[in-house]
Amino acid sequence: MNPAGLILGQDQQHRCWWCGENDALYQHYHDHEWGHPVTDDVRLFEKICLEGFQAGLSWITILRKRENFRAAFAGFDFHKLTHFTEQDVERLLQDAGIIRHRGKIQATLNNAARAVEMQQEFGSLAAYFWHFEPTLEQRPNQADYESIRQIAQTELSQKMSKDLKKRGWKFVGPTTCYAFMQAMGLVNDHLEGCYARQVCLDARAALDKPIVLDK
Repeated sequence: MNPAGLILGQDQQHRCWWCGENDALYQHYHDHEWGHPVTDDVRLFEKICLEGFQAGLSWITILRKRENFRAAFAGFDFHKLTHFTEQDVERLLQDAGIIRHRGKIQATLNNAARAVEMQQEFGSLAAYFWHFEPTLEQRPNQADYESIRQIAQTELSQKMSKDLKKRGWKFVGPTTCYAFMQAMGLVNDHLEGCYARQVCLDARAALDKPIVLDK
């Protein structure tokens, strides 16, 4: 890693430090997912649930198990998950392919019901979550290593967390919410000099943003 927090890949592209130099899966996630704006409700639901599973663990641990999670949780179709029962919880607790944490499994099923309610209220999960996109004035002046690496939560991620908890969601603390915002493109925390930063900026500029509430 150079002093700017960048690594140079074999393809001669500079990337953010956290995806490492030798993990193809992590680099693919960095290049093609993290920071790219997402408005698909199922993907948004999947990500906030997986961020909850990550609590206390590393994201690469979850990423390596993501296909197992998708198989176990009906592709994170939250409408389907509302039909899961306590028998399903017990079944999932025996699934070695996922994180076998009863509280997190139950939280995912609880959150599925809350997601259906949210979709009915706002029209989509995207409309709700994109309401928390920060303005330029609410972002750091520079996307440098020292600034970005120190951000674990923000005023808006705290606000999101508080509101989600008020609505009955579980495992949605402010740090989890900020990681979700980073991954789903509500913020662009790719470093200056990372080739993916401009890719995500272009994707955000072209995004047909969902209708959001007034802040």
